[in-house]
Amino acid sequence: MFNASRRALVTGGSSGIGRRVAETLAREGCDIGIFYLGEPEEAAEVVQEIESCGRRSWVRVGDVSDSAEATDAVETFVEEMGSIEILVNNAGIFRDEVIWKMTDEQWREVIDVDLTGVFNFARAAAPIMRVNGAGSIVNISSINGMRGKFGQTNYAAAKAGVIGLTKSLAKELARFGVTVNAVAPGMIDTKILESMPSEALEQAKEEILLGRLGTPQDVADAVAFLCGEHSRFITGEVLRVDGGQYI
Repeated sequence: MFNASRRALVTGGSSGIGRRVAETLAREGCDIGIFYLGEPEEAAEVVQEIESCGRRSWVRVGDVSDSAEATDAVETFVEEMGSIEILVNNAGIFRDEVIWKMTDEQWREVIDVDLTGVFNFARAAAPIMRVNGAGSIVNISSINGMRGKFGQTNYAAAKAGVIGLTKSLAKELARFGVTVNAVAPGMIDTKILESMPSEALEQAKEEILLGRLGTPQDVADAVAFLCGEHSRFITGEVLRVDGGQYI
């Protein structure tokens, strides 16, 4: 639970990990904005959950890779909600392929969304948090950005970039009272896994020391911790949420 009401903006907040982050922060006492590019029905369900917690909601459809859209979204969120204390950069996509078959488009799409999208929103929110003298930014990376992954040169490169961005941004914003951290999930049980070959899924499960897939709630709890009162002296860190899969 936060000591005071905060306003949090979550990208990719209509489904999967982002949805659970938005709902968890709402239960912790935050007013929530979600920026998404998906199904309106899913976004409506998230809004309903947020408002059932007695919190205000804000919704915008858009593309995180578009810098103008990101800037306008943050500015509009602040104008309508009052400020922004928390930014969770969660939006991400996959376009898996071995490098000798990967197209320019597959490379660019993943880099544009998974890395540039984080930059766009962080750049828009940082000046506001800097002036306020407080704030929390949490970027969703991946253990594959730390170790690499067969068939994911684009995704692993983007998520590794998110880690570098996080550490650099932490150094730039620390003196203004803003913390910046990353969460690196392992294999999480979301809809994305439905398209994963069963053999590859079983192999991934065998890597997990705790013997189960992670849940969106596992990740959301880590995000909430990094945004809360118990992590005020933590910045520039990468928190793995992977059941021991990385090691």
